[in-house]
Amino acid sequence: MTRTNAPIITIDGPSGSGKGTVSRAVAHTLGWALLDSGALYRLVALAGRKAGVDLGDGQGLAALATGLDIRFGANPAGGEQIWLDGQDVSNAIRTEEAGNDASRVAVLLPVREALLERQRRFVAAPGLVADGRDMGTVVFPQAQLKIFLIAEPGERALRRYKQLKEKGLPASLPRLSEDIAERDRRDASRAVSPLRASADAVVLDSTGMTIDAVVARIMQLAKDRL
Repeated sequence: MTRTNAPIITIDGPSGSGKGTVSRAVAHTLGWALLDSGALYRLVALAGRKAGVDLGDGQGLAALATGLDIRFGANPAGGEQIWLDGQDVSNAIRTEEAGNDASRVAVLLPVREALLERQRRFVAAPGLVADGRDMGTVVFPQAQLKIFLIAEPGERALRRYKQLKEKGLPASLPRLSEDIAERDRRDASRAVSPLRASADAVVLDSTGMTIDAVVARIMQLAKDRL
């Protein structure tokens, strides 16, 4: 488990639910640390491809994951910046291919075990906001506030489409809809840490809500519980 009593907010949910954007905003508002667990799996998949490791080779990827040089930061505009072995891969890990690779890698038990302790080391004072798919169920079951963020599939695909276009990355809305449906199926049906809301999570449907409205709702919940 974690080595500090710092409070933790977990924000889990399916692809395109807005949890990444919301988590960054909540962490910034609170002045807390942020864990983007999805980025870790994307980075492992990217490193595996670069090293020529098959994405179905759990042991090979796990060995790779334990020694990765990963750094998270922010660019001058306040956006995310991520380095892998000294190389800026901020855009490379946000493509749909990278997302699908991450979903494939995330079903592998050796990889999940290799990353578990690494994720728990992100906890630090004054607190942590952890974004992912099993943050509240597996990684931080002791979290004081657990959010499970959902949205209608069509809206999730459209959000993802806009995000990719804003980053200057290629995107096809029909293809995104298919990919999101497939990732939902794979994430929910995997044997290891399937995507699901914990019994004590607050399920928040963000369909039709602005980011600011979702963040405000979570901040109110945090005020009430922390």
